[in-house]
Amino acid sequence: MEFNFSPTPQKAEPTGDQPVKVLVIGSGPAGLAAALYAARAELNPLVLTGMELHGQAALTNTIENYPGFPDGVGGAELGDLFQKQAERFGARVEFDTVESVDLSVRPFVVKAYNQVYQADTLIISTGASSNRLGVPGETELIGKGVSYCATCDGWFFKNKKVVVVGGGDSALEEALFLTRYASTVTVIHRRDALRAGAILQRRAAENSKVKFIYNAVVTDVIGSDAVTAVRLRDVKTGETREHPTDGVFIFIGHTPNTSLFKGQVDMDERGYIRTNSLMETNVPGVYAAGEVADPNFRQVITSAGMGAAAAMRAVHFLESSHSEKVTASV
Repeated sequence: MEFNFSPTPQKAEPTGDQPVKVLVIGSGPAGLAAALYAARAELNPLVLTGMELHGQAALTNTIENYPGFPDGVGGAELGDLFQKQAERFGARVEFDTVESVDLSVRPFVVKAYNQVYQADTLIISTGASSNRLGVPGETELIGKGVSYCATCDGWFFKNKKVVVVGGGDSALEEALFLTRYASTVTVIHRRDALRAGAILQRRAAENSKVKFIYNAVVTDVIGSDAVTAVRLRDVKTGETREHPTDGVFIFIGHTPNTSLFKGQVDMDERGYIRTNSLMETNVPGVYAAGEVADPNFRQVITSAGMGAAAAMRAVHFLESSHSEKVTASV
């Protein structure tokens, strides 16, 4: 992907007392992998965690598909290991939330709740949030039958009944994936026709494990220690009923956490930050990694790889900038 890079920002007036060579916003797999690589380059990176320490991956009960853990690893445990490894090489991790950024000046100004930072390079790894139904029982039963990732959690539902909420491509792709494990997969859609592509609809219709409930919405997720059912409301008649299930997989879209950067870096129509293959945004010295720039894969391993790549490019950027300054002073 080619970019028309923005002009070099003007020198900023000092607004804080914390200069940072590499500042990482977000502490999920992408952010901590970036911190590890920048730390090993002896750049003393700073990671601002935001309110969700270690990102959404930390909410997953067990991650079975990250290499090096044949027996699986807890999401929170993996995040903690990522952080310890980055800190071992000199990364700093601060539990702080960014309130605003200014990418029109150099160094970039990042105002967090507790401190103002001046960053020579910035790696954005703020992730994307799964859209939620917002119904009773949903939040309480996350990790106890409610999931937003079939690839992450499908294995736990071998020979069990699950429902998939949604009607787009992602919902049917994940529903078909779940047929590897579940005895039945019931797709619940609020309309009378799916939005997914024709090929996916045909594959789902031809799969004997996939069932469909149309014109229905989930109004409650039922269970105490584990999901036992969902309550459905018919959008045409208003009638309600309970549908027994062992798991609820929700695929009604993702929202990238990019509101801080609107109008400052290029984004696509869905709000994902645009990068080239080197994780570079259209602003020199600013990189994006992980789900904030990835609407397709959304996996721990791909996010970590993007974070590593972003850090390596940040190192290259800083080395090139230093070389230019030395050459100019000779």
